[in-house]
Amino acid sequence: MTINDLAQACCWKLLAGEDGIDNLVDGCYVGDLLSWVMGRAQSGNVWLTVMGNLNAIAVAALADTSGIVLCEDAALDQDAKKRADMQGIPVFSCPENLYQTAIKVYEQL
Repeated sequence: MTINDLAQACCWKLLAGEDGIDNLVDGCYVGDLLSWVMGRAQSGNVWLTVMGNLNAIAVAALADTSGIVLCEDAALDQDAKKRADMQGIPVFSCPENLYQTAIKVYEQL
């Protein structure tokens, strides 16, 4: 399943990184502690977080996640948006909390 397919099924809004919407998703990682995510998220995971800053984009690139979902309508700052667009890292937004969003991902995968 692509991250775009998942986003449509879960009603997420694309904020940045449109070039990466065909990235494949094969799992999910939930976390906000960047060093923890960096060492534990796996390639192909969709990353659920509330961290919408430049460091989050760097971690997503390093961990090779399929994209980021900012839960609880967390904001994506402008520098992060520019970097996500540059690197083709899709960043989505949703109103649900991390737990509710993880359930939706589980149901779709």
